Amino acid sequence: MAGQAECVHIAHTTALAFTCRLLEANGVSCEDAAVVADNLVSADLRGVDSHGINRLPSYIKRVRQQVLDPRARPTLDQVTPVVALVDGRNAFGAVVAKMAISAAIGMASTFGIGMVSCKHSNHFGMSAWVVQQALDAGFMSLVFTNSSPALPAWGAKNQLLGVSPIACGAPGQPMPFILDMAPSVAARGKIYKALRRGESIPDDWALDKDGNRTTDPAEALDGGVMLPMGGPKGSALSIMMDVFSGVLSGAAYAGHVAGPYDPSRPADVGHFMVVLKPDLFISKEDFEARMKHLYERVVSSDVMPGVDRIYFPGEIEIARQQERLRSGIPYAKTEIDALNQEAKAAGIEPLV
Repeated sequence: MAGQAECVHIAHTTALAFTCRLLEANGVSCEDAAVVADNLVSADLRGVDSHGINRLPSYIKRVRQQVLDPRARPTLDQVTPVVALVDGRNAFGAVVAKMAISAAIGMASTFGIGMVSCKHSNHFGMSAWVVQQALDAGFMSLVFTNSSPALPAWGAKNQLLGVSPIACGAPGQPMPFILDMAPSVAARGKIYKALRRGESIPDDWALDKDGNRTTDPAEALDGGVMLPMGGPKGSALSIMMDVFSGVLSGAAYAGHVAGPYDPSRPADVGHFMVVLKPDLFISKEDFEARMKHLYERVVSSDVMPGVDRIYFPGEIEIARQQERLRSGIPYAKTEIDALNQEAKAAGIEPLV
C-alpha cells in the first residue's frame, strides 16, 4: 500500500457549487441539494474527510439504482407538544436530519425540550453537522443514528452492529462543546478513504474475513469487521445506538440497515435527536460562566510528557475548519477523478 496521497486544495465555495450542480443534475431539488452540499462540505472543512464530498459517487449510485429517492418529501407527525416522528420517505439523510433537528429546536424554543425520532432515512453524514444546527440556535443537543453492519457483538466475528456515531453539543465560550465519535476504533468511512487513496490502515482498526488483523483496507472491507473501541464497551454503545435510533423509531435495526455503498435496497436508517435549552435549570448567565470555567479547567490541565497542549472536544476540528476556509480543502487526485467522472456522466462542469 502507498503512503500519503498527493492532494489538491480547493476552495470550499467551489466544492459547494460543484456538489449542488451534481446533485441537481441527478434530480435533486435546488433546496435539498444545498442542504446535502452544506452537510458534506462542512465535514471536509472540519477534517472529517471520510464524510465529505467523496461520498457523492456512492450517494448518486443509490439514486440511479432507485434505492434513494432524490425527490422524496419527508413528513413530520407531532406526537405530543414536545415529541415528533419524521418519516424520511427514503430521502437524503441530511434532508431528513435537517427537518428533524429544526423541529426539535422549535419545540425546545417553546417548551425547553424537543425530541424527534426518524425512520426510513439514509446516511446523514457527519453528526457534528446536525449538532451544529442546534448550537447555532443556542441549544444543547443529543444526536444518535444507527447504521449498516460493520462491528461484531463483543466476542463474535460476524458483522451485526453499525459504526453508529454518538454526538452531542453544548454552546460555550470561547468555543462550544462538540462530541462526535464512532463506537469503533475508527470510522468505517476512514477505511473507504484509505482504499480510495491507496493508503494502508493501522493494524488495530479492523480484521480481515478470517479474523486476522490487517493493514489493507480492501481486506478489511471484503468480509472483514471493524474493531469496537474499548472491547465490550464499544460494542454496547453500538447496540445502544440501535435501540434508540432503530428499535424506537420503527426503522431497520439488528443488522438490517443497508449501507451507503450498497445500491441494492433502501437503507431505512433511523435517527434520534433531543434538543434542550441550556437555561432549563440555571440561568443562561450561570450556564455560560460554568461552561467557560469547564473549558478553562480542561485546557489548563497538566500535560503528559510529549503532549503540547490539551484540547476541548471539537476544538481541533474548529481550528481545522478555520484553516481550510483560508487555504482550501485538500482532496486526493483519485477522489477528484471519481467526482469528475460523475460530472461527465451528468453533463456538468468538472470540479477542477
